[in-house]
Amino acid sequence: MNSTTDPASRDRTEPLKKTQRRLRFLSWALGITGLLFIAHLVYSHIEMRELRSEIARRLQTGDEISMEAKTLAKTTQDAVADLQSKVATLENQQAETQNQQISLSQMYQELSKSKDDWSLAEIEQVLSAAHQQLLLSKNINGALIALENADRLLAKSRKPQFIVLRAALAKDMERLRSVPHVDTTGMVLKLDAVIGEVDKLPLISDGKPLDRHEERESNGSKRQIGFSFHPADWVHASTVLWNDWIDDVWSEIHGLIQVQRVDSPEAMILSPLQTYYLRENLKLRLLGSRLSLLSSSTLSFKNDIDASLAILDRYFDTASEPVKAVKTTLEQLGASEISVEVTGLTESLAAIQRYRLQN
Repeated sequence: MNSTTDPASRDRTEPLKKTQRRLRFLSWALGITGLLFIAHLVYSHIEMRELRSEIARRLQTGDEISMEAKTLAKTTQDAVADLQSKVATLENQQAETQNQQISLSQMYQELSKSKDDWSLAEIEQVLSAAHQQLLLSKNINGALIALENADRLLAKSRKPQFIVLRAALAKDMERLRSVPHVDTTGMVLKLDAVIGEVDKLPLISDGKPLDRHEERESNGSKRQIGFSFHPADWVHASTVLWNDWIDDVWSEIHGLIQVQRVDSPEAMILSPLQTYYLRENLKLRLLGSRLSLLSSSTLSFKNDIDASLAILDRYFDTASEPVKAVKTTLEQLGASEISVEVTGLTESLAAIQRYRLQN
């Protein structure tokens, strides 16, 4: 066999070799591609598994974060509620502090008033009380004392603006001093003395027969007899003694029957109980006149005095000296003027109020 090939056989085998080489290259390429694909699948599976693990881990972490967020939110809500409560408490305390500050400011304003303002307020209060007493009970002395004290306080300040106030006080004092004086205290003492004498006054029903011996002695009818040794004197003395004896006998006989004029027959037959009530009634009348005197009620005072005089005239022995003295006292009191026309301290109070409004 010839080891050398001819050119025709070489031409036929050369394409076949190229085709085989191409097939081997393709098979290697496909193998490598398959290996790469498998490797890619394995790698992808590994990546997917890791990705799932990462996602699961992150989801678990997210749940934990969500729980922590919820816990934090609840804590935050509790803290906000606590803060709101504290804010409300602070607002209340602030309101109380403001009220206290307002009160302190008012107190400070009151305390910061000048001494003159306090003096004027005190003077106005005193004059207002004196004004009311003057209108109600005609207490002129009390009003004068209040005006004098107020003028003394204003004089101590030595301020020219108080001259107008002092002038108003002076007018009121001059007007009150010109009012007629009523001795109410003296009249009350006289009434008290009369009330104390009521139980001692003799009644008509207590009357006693007149002692004729005392009457003759009081009239100077008893004769003085002088003794001498002359016979004519003895005869004269005997005549006088005889006449005196006749007068005594006649007086005794005449005293058995006594005639007295009585306008009220019932006054002669009063029982002890009626006598007690009569004296108490007279005392009540006199006490009523005393109250009327203190309240300056002229009509009531005169009515009680007249009623007391009527009781004395009707039931008491007006011939006795005690009853006469009591009647004289009551008549003098009844004729006295107990009420005077006075006006209040209007000028002084008006001047003080104008001054305080202007300042």
